[in-house]
Amino acid sequence: MTGAVDLSVLKERADAARNRPATPQTPRPPATGSGPATAIPAVVEVTEATFEAEVIARSDQVLVLVDLWATWCEPCKQLSPLLERLAGEAGGQWILATIDIDANPRIAQAFGVQSVPTVVAIAQGQPVAAFQGVQPAAQITAWVDEILAKVGDRLTGLPAAEGAEEHEPVDPRMAEAEAKLDDGDFEGALAAYQALAQAEPNNVEAASAARNIEFVIRAQAADPAVVDTAAPDDIEGQFAAADVLLLNQRPDDAFDRLIALVRATSGDDRSAVRTRLLSLFELFDPSETFVVSARRKLASALY
Repeated sequence: MTGAVDLSVLKERADAARNRPATPQTPRPPATGSGPATAIPAVVEVTEATFEAEVIARSDQVLVLVDLWATWCEPCKQLSPLLERLAGEAGGQWILATIDIDANPRIAQAFGVQSVPTVVAIAQGQPVAAFQGVQPAAQITAWVDEILAKVGDRLTGLPAAEGAEEHEPVDPRMAEAEAKLDDGDFEGALAAYQALAQAEPNNVEAASAARNIEFVIRAQAADPAVVDTAAPDDIEGQFAAADVLLLNQRPDDAFDRLIALVRATSGDDRSAVRTRLLSLFELFDPSETFVVSARRKLASALY
């Protein structure tokens, strides 16, 4: 939970909450769980080179959920940690294979990925089910249980581990905040993460989660039409338009719009636009190509 949102995982969580969200900016931590130990981890990062062994071959032993994500995808940063937690709690009933589609485009092409996040269930080398977007934990668990009821008896099971792996204890406050997020309680999750970040200034994960959730709540409140209706000199309107564009995975368009606003303003207005841009940059890994490019454009616009 340390990066920006598909900003659609949190968006879809918010939509789902109304009707029915790690990174990621930094490498996602391995999932932990209390179920039976297995000889392989509950979560594996897969590449084109390891796909055959880690997904196709492994799916003869156990159900493999393939998490197709991208670093620029905000919803991925919410769904992926949730999937990792559930995989850790599954006790070897299924494992999670995470695949960065930008680094492994042939895999994305093979699955016919149209948007991320996309999750595909693989059993005995074949896709058996899939879903897109963020889903609540209970719905994912029910989905997996339904698949296992159909194909579980055809899988050989994972080999036993030589010894149980020791895990760091989970901070109950973080677990409570994450549970609120999983349940679609964005306001409650935001308050919980903000309280943690305030109490522990070095808690980067809590601070990042709070930023992401706060952004999505704000962006969800904006009228999508503002992208087309905001006047060029309407600062608040352009702020809302940039939020909507980011939430819909169009970071280049969002940043270019605000950089144009920097060029068109001066004094306090320019400072306000610059501050908003910098806050949006914090949603993403600073090494992202579009962030690097936007920072250069901003520097050029300012100087």
